[in-house]
Amino acid sequence: MEENKIKELPGLADVHVHFREPGFSYKETIKTGSEAALAGGFTAVCTMPNLNPAPDSIENLLPQLEIIKRDAAIKVIPYATITKKRLGNELVDYEALAPYVAGFSDDGSGVQDEEVMRRAMKGIAPTGKILAAHCEVNDLLRGGYIHDGEYARRHRHRGICSESEWREIDRNIRLASETGCRLHICHISTAESVALIRDARKAGIEVTCETGPHYLAFCDEDLQEDGRFKMNPPIRSARDRDALIEGIVDGTIECIATDHAPHSAEEKSRGLERSAMGVVGLETALAAVYTTLVKPGIISLDKLVEIMSTNPRRIFGIEGDPGKVTVDFSESFIVDPTTFKSMGKATPFEGMELYGKILKTEI
Repeated sequence: MEENKIKELPGLADVHVHFREPGFSYKETIKTGSEAALAGGFTAVCTMPNLNPAPDSIENLLPQLEIIKRDAAIKVIPYATITKKRLGNELVDYEALAPYVAGFSDDGSGVQDEEVMRRAMKGIAPTGKILAAHCEVNDLLRGGYIHDGEYARRHRHRGICSESEWREIDRNIRLASETGCRLHICHISTAESVALIRDARKAGIEVTCETGPHYLAFCDEDLQEDGRFKMNPPIRSARDRDALIEGIVDGTIECIATDHAPHSAEEKSRGLERSAMGVVGLETALAAVYTTLVKPGIISLDKLVEIMSTNPRRIFGIEGDPGKVTVDFSESFIVDPTTFKSMGKATPFEGMELYGKILKTEI
């Protein structure tokens, strides 16, 4: 008989989610997003600023803070933008916004101009807050929408090259070293990104990073002609996946973050080429990471707790009691998006058997 695998863990923390409100509540709301997080074992999340209005001033942040106070089922801490309207040009008032936010990010848009990013880092550094960088060189995208690999070539899709990610990571690390700004790299997906961050950390540069469960569980050979496999950055090669796993093992990658990005069913129904970028992840993340990394013995359960609870809270200064989540790791389930609390249903884990059924999450 299998030993009892019911465990109590500290509540999880996700530093990269999209709750879509205000501005896009047909995709998700703070209420439904936070209920999805609670169902997934998360007791704290940081919400990205891809909103309308973009939280680029106190005035534009206030509506989100009011909705959080009214509707959030867990601790929800918003990001403010790096630049006004996330356009990569005009800087925001970092000092004024810092007390209310997890950090600063233009997520979904890489800051293309080096001098703008340098000035942003110089402005953010004195606040002590994180600059969470979406790293993407627009000139290298060339209309791509999945990884520029074997699957793209075989099925005649336009690919996104790995250099579009790691080239801007390289620049941002250099600028962080120059300015002393605390840099966090969002959703890394390539082997080169892992190597750059590993080398920077060895050199004493204050840089942290995250990757997502889907980058650890899949490679581009697993893609299907379905929008639930489309996100940015894309699922990349087996070599990249293995490098990310090694980065988890050796501590280069300190956080798992879902990049929970819900869209309407119609927006995700247009195949790989035309569907919106983004998948949901809050309700599958714990089981996905356990099944992919812990169950095969690649990392320990204690390591899972570090990368999904302890480290995100420490790096982003998320204070307070984390609560706890009770999980039966001996019990498996088939991922059925129709049961999700999230309004978004698109996940590459649909139909998969995962281990780690959440019995209860307590705040």
